[in-house]
Amino acid sequence: MTVRITPSILNADLAHLGDEVARIPSADFVHVDVMDNHFVPNLTIGLPVVESLRKATTTPLDIHLMIAEPDRWAPAFAEVGAESVTFHVEAAHAPVRLARELRAKGARAGIALNPATGVEACATMIGEVDMVLLMTVEPGFGGQKFLDLVLPKITAVRKLVSAAGLDVWVQVDGGVSVETIERCAEAGADTFVAGSAVYKADDPDAMVTTLAGLAADGYARCAH
Repeated sequence: MTVRITPSILNADLAHLGDEVARIPSADFVHVDVMDNHFVPNLTIGLPVVESLRKATTTPLDIHLMIAEPDRWAPAFAEVGAESVTFHVEAAHAPVRLARELRAKGARAGIALNPATGVEACATMIGEVDMVLLMTVEPGFGGQKFLDLVLPKITAVRKLVSAAGLDVWVQVDGGVSVETIERCAEAGADTFVAGSAVYKADDPDAMVTTLAGLAADGYARCAH
């Protein structure tokens, strides 16, 4: 059993991203939120910043595309060296084709679901992706309160993955903290995005380790 902590740089000092990533050496991935002010009401960073960040760290990059045209833009993130690229099922026009293209370019392909999107949206293509990301807040801004209503969805996706006998990661993103991570893990998540919890801590890397321990405890109680 492996749990993964993927801190989001949305809450980091964006003027010193290389230094900020260096503060979390225990992280399994660095989670990068790409927003276009169309799919979500916020505008963050894009491909040039990701390409520069790839040169500044050896930690794998976990790209979360909250954009309106992932079919057009997602492959380029794989081309610049991102190890994982996740797009939203609500935005993709041809999600299976896009997932296959990302994999062909050497990246892990992930599919994301907003809180109100049912798990059936990913059920038919569970074998085409390497990760399912479940938003546990409404996407767009960091620091939001965790939505407990997503917990049954986490369990449902874990059951889908287990029934298919696949090694598909189940990621949660939004409001993940020392207060919520065990519940997510017990529900079946194994990969955790934490932004505010990590970068607002006095010692971000110590928080990564703390979250990993709590997640492992919760996942041990998961029915899988």
